[in-house]
Amino acid sequence: MKKDIEKPSPEAKALSLFLMAYKTKDPIYKDKARRMNKLWDRVTMDKVSKSDYIEEVQNTLASYGGYFEVIEKTVRYYIEKTGEWKLTGDDKYCLDAKEIADKIMNK
Repeated sequence: MKKDIEKPSPEAKALSLFLMAYKTKDPIYKDKARRMNKLWDRVTMDKVSKSDYIEEVQNTLASYGGYFEVIEKTVRYYIEKTGEWKLTGDDKYCLDAKEIADKIMNK
């Protein structure tokens, strides 16, 4: 039986990649990433509503400066680390990140 895998929202993807990048810099990010992953697991087990998860994602994004600020910090982190932005795709997050990466690289 094939399981339908729901794609994350652009906001959830932005937060996840941000926390993944910064978890090596500060244990607070690692703990937040673990907490968000556990919350998502609870959503998939129908123990927490998806709307509660989305609200937590939005609140966490706001605490880090918002969606575009989180993308910029993530893109900047990887450009400083590797010299380039490699993530490609046609979803909203990838397009937004590519636009920000192009601006950073052209400075």
